[in-house]
Amino acid sequence: MIKMSKKKGYIVVWAGLGILLGVALFAPWLTLHDPYEQNLANRFAPPSAEYWLGTDELGRCVFSRLVVGTRMSLFIGAAVVSINAVVGSLIGLLSGFGSRWIDALVMGLLDIVQAFPGAILTLAVAGILGPGLPNMILALTVLGWAGHARFVRSMVLSLNEREFIESARSLGYGSFHVLFRHVLPNCLGPILVFSSMEMAGAIMMAAGLNFLGLGVPVSTPEWGAMLNQGKDYFRTAPHLAAFPGLAIMIAALEFNLLGDYLRDRIDEGGLIDEWKD
Repeated sequence: MIKMSKKKGYIVVWAGLGILLGVALFAPWLTLHDPYEQNLANRFAPPSAEYWLGTDELGRCVFSRLVVGTRMSLFIGAAVVSINAVVGSLIGLLSGFGSRWIDALVMGLLDIVQAFPGAILTLAVAGILGPGLPNMILALTVLGWAGHARFVRSMVLSLNEREFIESARSLGYGSFHVLFRHVLPNCLGPILVFSSMEMAGAIMMAAGLNFLGLGVPVSTPEWGAMLNQGKDYFRTAPHLAAFPGLAIMIAALEFNLLGDYLRDRIDEGGLIDEWKD
């Protein structure tokens, strides 16, 4: 019964991920109306057959804007996590597999970077750079890579003590070969788990910056920006804030569950097999 319950849970995880990716990919064909089209005569319309999630203060279709916003929110999260994963993984590999002085230098840098309050520094960088998609992504990656670097370093240090790594060295393989042929492949699974969970945080942080007006232009369909616009009308039109907030919560929950699923699969030996000579 437990295995069946887990299996059903995994089906739900993949179904939810498929729906999110499908909505983002086919967003232009899933909208009911033009997400930018204004109809002031139909402002604050409640959910109906014509407007499934109602309209906003400018008479725009909330459902259409929410669907198009899925693409923007997932793109921002994926871009931030990808940059953090690549930069952090390379630094973590260098630190864990390099000499002691390189490791000490990298760890000192990580200690300094992570000493800053993450949310405050992100807001400060975003405020200095100003609104805009590239600036927001840069602000979200200022500190994000450090967590990946520390995580990968710990994985590399653990793998360095494993027998198959010692076997590769005893056979005369160089450090470059051992690192990228044997160490890195065995880090990919945990990195994937870590990145999927970081995706949830990236989506919420991006929504927070857009909520504060430090991200994409206000007119752009994006969940955080829609939440910012809807907060002023929460008493008269609660659907304007409720639906974007619900979308953020569902997306964050989905990627956290995805991370749990991938972690379970790795623990079972289903994703990454150790290289053995």
